[in-house]
Amino acid sequence: MALRSFQGSDLDTLGDALDIAEDVTGNYYKFSHRQWRRYRYDVRTLPLLSCQEISEGVFALLNKGFVVKDEGDPIPRTVDHYSICVQDHQVLEAVSRDADISLLPLMIYVFTHELVHIVRFSSFLQRFELPWFKREEEEKAVHDITHEILRKIAIPRLGHVLSAYKGHRTCRLSGLC
Repeated sequence: MALRSFQGSDLDTLGDALDIAEDVTGNYYKFSHRQWRRYRYDVRTLPLLSCQEISEGVFALLNKGFVVKDEGDPIPRTVDHYSICVQDHQVLEAVSRDADISLLPLMIYVFTHELVHIVRFSSFLQRFELPWFKREEEEKAVHDITHEILRKIAIPRLGHVLSAYKGHRTCRLSGLC
C-alpha cells in the first residue's frame, strides 16, 4: 500500500510552518534570522526520503550528515548538515484522526521541536550521537523547550496540539545512510 504524502497547498503550509518555527525558535535563543545560516539543515518530505528514512510512529526523523564547505579556503572543511525527514503519512494520519488538529499548528510544533534539536546539537549543548538511554532525556528536554517556546503563540489550534502531544516522543535520531 502506498503511503500518503503532502499535496499542493500542503507544501505551502509546510513553508509557512517552517517560517514560524524558525522565527519563534530564533526568538527563544535570541538570535537573528540571519544567524540561521549557521545552522545548516534541509527539510525533506516523503517523496524525497530513502526507505531507511521512512518510519512509523514519529512525525519526523532528524538525520545528521556532513557537507564540504569551500569558501575559497585552501583547505575545504566539512560542516554538519541536518535533514528533517518529515513523515508525511504520519502527519496526515494525525490530522485526519483528530478534527481539532490541523496541518499548520501540527507542523509548527514538529518543526520547532526539530529546530531545537538542531540548535542544541550545532551549539554543542548536546551531542547528536547519544546512547539509547540518554536519548529519552534529550527528547524530554527538547519537548519541554518546544512547549515553552510555543505555549504563548497565538495560532489557532496550536494549544490543542500542545495538549494532545504533551509528554509524547515526536522524533527519532539517526545517522544519514
